[in-house]
Amino acid sequence: MADELGCRGEAPAPGGSPDGADPKRRPAPSPLAQLALIATVQILAMATWFSASAVVPALRTSWGISDAQAIWLTGSVQLGFVGGAIASAALNLPDRFPPQRVMACSAVGAGLATAALPFLAESFAAVIVLRLATGLFLAGVYPVGMALMASWFAPAHRGLAIGVLIGALTLGSALPHLLTGLEELPWQGVLLSASALAAVAAALAFLCVRRGPQLGGRGGTHRPRYALEMFRERGPRLANLGYFGHMWELYALWTWLPAFLLAAHPSAPIGLISFLTIGGAGVIGCLLGGWASGRFGRARAAGLAMIVSGACCLASPLVFVAPWPLALIMLAVWGAAVIADSGVFSTALSEVVDHRYTGTALTAQTAIGFLLTLVTINLVPVLARLLGWQFAFIVLALGPLLGAVAMRSFGRLVRGTPSPR
Repeated sequence: MADELGCRGEAPAPGGSPDGADPKRRPAPSPLAQLALIATVQILAMATWFSASAVVPALRTSWGISDAQAIWLTGSVQLGFVGGAIASAALNLPDRFPPQRVMACSAVGAGLATAALPFLAESFAAVIVLRLATGLFLAGVYPVGMALMASWFAPAHRGLAIGVLIGALTLGSALPHLLTGLEELPWQGVLLSASALAAVAAALAFLCVRRGPQLGGRGGTHRPRYALEMFRERGPRLANLGYFGHMWELYALWTWLPAFLLAAHPSAPIGLISFLTIGGAGVIGCLLGGWASGRFGRARAAGLAMIVSGACCLASPLVFVAPWPLALIMLAVWGAAVIADSGVFSTALSEVVDHRYTGTALTAQTAIGFLLTLVTINLVPVLARLLGWQFAFIVLALGPLLGAVAMRSFGRLVRGTPSPR
């Protein structure tokens, strides 16, 4: 069983075994098995991201935190992630070192930072430091996982594979809400459970996950400037601009959807509806987006998803007042469309950058994208106070609509390129 999962094998580099070993003695892992393993690592490790945010109601009682402090429980993770991603890109960590080990060590760090939270109730400043550390370590899990997934699949199948990965990220982000739903599990148990899941993720990454052969062997030399140099080329620049438009909307919607629903329907099961919108519809959207990017092209798939999600932003005042059956349908479409293009941008970028620095490029992309989320996460509640929650999400339409324009240009750029084989 261990051999089937790839826990003892190593992916052969193009032209032979990576270390000269007899391939009969070192069976190569299956790409599908590696897909399942990398996705599982993402689900388990990313549970630490929103673990503290999911128990905010209990923390209001236990710690007496304010609304501003509650926002910082999520915002500090975002900041930490950006800082970790910038450092990782500058040091070319996923390209200079075995990426599965980078991912394993990062999952351990995120788990330890989360496990320490229940013991620091007297110091909210220390809690914020630990949340920053959690985000910093997760920068070694999510972007590195994308690079690993890209290394296992040729361009023709890479879109769906990375779509599976983004679906795993979505499920992992929503997992703490399910843990919170266990009535007998206290808030400390939710945090410690998320930490334990991260430890399992680290073990799987270290023992079973391997780098595939599609992007070549070991990465290039230390080249910290590549994170910025890629923007000189039109292909990477357009793929990144599309991604930034996508991120303008995504995390602001995920963060404030419960508040939007609570203002619209105070007696509704807000937690369940939010989980189904973000987690359930989101996973379906990731799979559809990945499939469509391989079937119709990266630009068309991403552009359509952003047009739909941007239209949902503009229609959000109608969602606010719509009857429940119609509102649930609109939320399902929105939840699927808002994340469907996420993996498409990563796939597109992996195909137009220097393959020696794919991990660096993907990490830099996510760093800038998550830095942008801090703008809209803080902007939406300001608009809610000024205009009311009914109209607070309209401003989010700007990102996906501009992103769709960038991806249309990207499509023109690659139109003459032979189809991936």
